[in-house]
Amino acid sequence: MIKKIGSALKAVMYRMGLIQGINKITDSKKVMVTDEHYEYVDTWYALYKGYHKDFHDITYKTVAGERSRRRATLNMPKVAAAEMAQLVFNEKCLVNVSDNALYDNIKEVLDHNKFGKQFQRYLEYSFALGGMVMKVHVDADQIKISYVAADAFYPLSSTSDEVTEGVFVNETRKGDKKYTLLEWHTWEGSEYVITNELYESNNSATLGIRVPLSIMYPDLEEEARIEGLTRPLFVYIRPNTANNFDMYSPLGISIYANALDTLKTLDIAYDSFQREFRLGKKRILVPQSAIKTVVDPQSGKMSRYFDAEDEAYQAMNFESEDAIKDISVELRVNEHIDAINSILNLLSMQLGFSAGTFTFDSQGLKTATEVVSENSKTFRTKNSHETIVEEGIKELVDVIVNVAELYDIFTAPDDYDVTVDFDDSIAEDRAANATYYMTLQSAGLISKKYALQRILDLTEEQAEEMLQEIKDENATADDAFMLDTFGQKEGQLEKDEEEEEKTEEDEVE
Repeated sequence: MIKKIGSALKAVMYRMGLIQGINKITDSKKVMVTDEHYEYVDTWYALYKGYHKDFHDITYKTVAGERSRRRATLNMPKVAAAEMAQLVFNEKCLVNVSDNALYDNIKEVLDHNKFGKQFQRYLEYSFALGGMVMKVHVDADQIKISYVAADAFYPLSSTSDEVTEGVFVNETRKGDKKYTLLEWHTWEGSEYVITNELYESNNSATLGIRVPLSIMYPDLEEEARIEGLTRPLFVYIRPNTANNFDMYSPLGISIYANALDTLKTLDIAYDSFQREFRLGKKRILVPQSAIKTVVDPQSGKMSRYFDAEDEAYQAMNFESEDAIKDISVELRVNEHIDAINSILNLLSMQLGFSAGTFTFDSQGLKTATEVVSENSKTFRTKNSHETIVEEGIKELVDVIVNVAELYDIFTAPDDYDVTVDFDDSIAEDRAANATYYMTLQSAGLISKKYALQRILDLTEEQAEEMLQEIKDENATADDAFMLDTFGQKEGQLEKDEEEEEKTEEDEVE
């Protein structure tokens, strides 16, 4: 009771300004990343959504004065992040485990959590915002996987290759108040400690003051201590792009973090392309006197002879006050399309795509539908990101196994291997690759076995088995050919002999 009264009193004092709440999560000394990184994340997120004030709010002038509007956008951050996520991972990708029983258990957990669909979606967010987190927990004897975007996770500590402690942020609203749940994941020796804190604020700009969990989460404990874990209950994944904003930060950056100027230039060009059709229509030149304001005798309101909001009317000082001229302006459609495509090629290079991946014509933006050859820049970038993704999925399997054994859900052998088969069919030009390796093999530069491995993505053993099958089939075909050929000759000889005997008999008669 006293605790509730104290919390209520703190809330009143906070609203009155007598005590200060926490403005933001990075105010905590435990958080190892500064505000600057999350300001970058806010920018990347705004661009991903298609609107960033500094990019898209512009002003212009008409005869009536200054006006403002929102600049048109191609929303390439969204397009690029989605394209990269689709190339790297889709629902056809397979997670393989060397132990059959463990494979069945892992597959059941992943299928139950709709891993294929959810992971691709959050991988897109990862490419856009610079990272994502997968968190494992148990609910009603079921292993659950939660996904968190980069803007809702703050690292507390890390090693050279992984984040080991962190805090998860979950915001909800109730009435005019904002509630923020902070879920701290830390280590105290061998104990894994999960601490839950709830904060209340009257505005979205501050975290506010700490209040009892029961206000929003009556069944949630303030602290849970877990023994027996060998690693954190979460896995942090980031794009395989070096963080050149903070080389010592464990967090990643957006794939378009270093292409903001290009993105802005692209939107300026696209906006100009759209405006070309509005501003390129017929223009009417009217004398200066024609746009003067006059008093409407009926309403008493000021009005103009011409609409001052319409950019089509231009005032000129003509020698003749009665002169009104109608002029036409040639549309610069091709020039705009060429400019936009040039910028798209630059953007593709900055994001790790091959030139020509994104194109623009009079019908709009297009993404290359053809498959990607394995010696292209897109394919190399895709493979680079797959390296990080595969390691993240392997770590996720390890966490699932650790949790399953801790809660007696299922067991696993001491040693097991995890591999990820990525669906390369959407990113390979199989015909081009086959021609490339067949040419090398014909020139004697590589063996048939190696060519098969590269063309069909086979292991060395699988390639050897296939070569033996081909050899056996060819031998069988040769035998059949010989049998068929000599069989026909034998039959023809017998037929000829029969005809000769018949001829001789006819002659004797």
